[in-house]
Amino acid sequence: MVDLTSSYMGMALKNAIVPSASPLSADLDTIKRMEDAGAAAVVLHSLFEEQIEFEAEAMDHFLQHGADSFAEALSYFPEVHEYRREPDDYVEHIRKAKETVDIPIIPSLNGISAGGWTSYAKRFEEAGADAVELNVYFIPTNLSLMSYDIEDLYVKLLKELKKQLSIPVALKLSPYFSALPHVASMLDAEGADALVLFNRFYQPDIDIEEMEVTPNLLLSTPVEMRLPLRWIAILYAQMDCSMALTSGIHSYEDVIKALMVGADVAHVCSVLLKEGVGKITELVDGLAAWMDEHEYESVEQMKGSMSHRSVPEPAAFERANYMKVLNSYV
Repeated sequence: MVDLTSSYMGMALKNAIVPSASPLSADLDTIKRMEDAGAAAVVLHSLFEEQIEFEAEAMDHFLQHGADSFAEALSYFPEVHEYRREPDDYVEHIRKAKETVDIPIIPSLNGISAGGWTSYAKRFEEAGADAVELNVYFIPTNLSLMSYDIEDLYVKLLKELKKQLSIPVALKLSPYFSALPHVASMLDAEGADALVLFNRFYQPDIDIEEMEVTPNLLLSTPVEMRLPLRWIAILYAQMDCSMALTSGIHSYEDVIKALMVGADVAHVCSVLLKEGVGKITELVDGLAAWMDEHEYESVEQMKGSMSHRSVPEPAAFERANYMKVLNSYV
């Protein structure tokens, strides 16, 4: 029988399939169903810096203040009663999730500025969290910000969390760095226990009739995994920390590809929203059957076998791929 276990941030997981942050994890029964379907761990939906910094009444005050001047901007903030969880409720949700399931629970903390909001991660640990995922969703719009400033933001946030916690910290990265390997190496050196590649930045749309900028949610497609696939392949064996591939994983073949380039876990989200949490069982069973058919004894044996360092032609992950693709069209 094949060994599906994988190590992620020092945690021994029963397999490499981990549901990533999504509304699914807001419900305890759904978390339990994900465990029963075979999930190795669950990343909870995010708690946002804005939710921590402002109590509900204070948030309401600031949102309503100046509404006549900024009505179009305020439409992006939900009404206070629509917030999925206040900070204290989120911490209690972690505690209840740990009581409900035996798999690791990884809360997600989403923010962009250095400040007291990061201290909430300590409450996550006290509630029983097995690790914390820091999701830095930052869109730089200030012309005076330099690339170093953006990189330093990530490093400072990681340092703050590492000072407060004894549990592992994963950092969810954007792909939009000019020198991604250097950024990854800095975060690895600063003690990141895992890098999660990559954050999906949901892009706004334009309503040309109403003349409005509108939020637009599009679930991932399998082709989107190619970007993190390439970068994990390049970074594998150059990092001491774990790596997780997120975005675009829809089949057990996608999970296999993620492992072969060097990921320790494959994060799944869109496919679960589309097909239900029972899809996890199909992914686990498909992975096991493929490994058995191809005579792989363990996930560890498979990891990194198709990384930049392992393949006969490493240039296939670089410019050579670009040239071959163009030539194949001709």
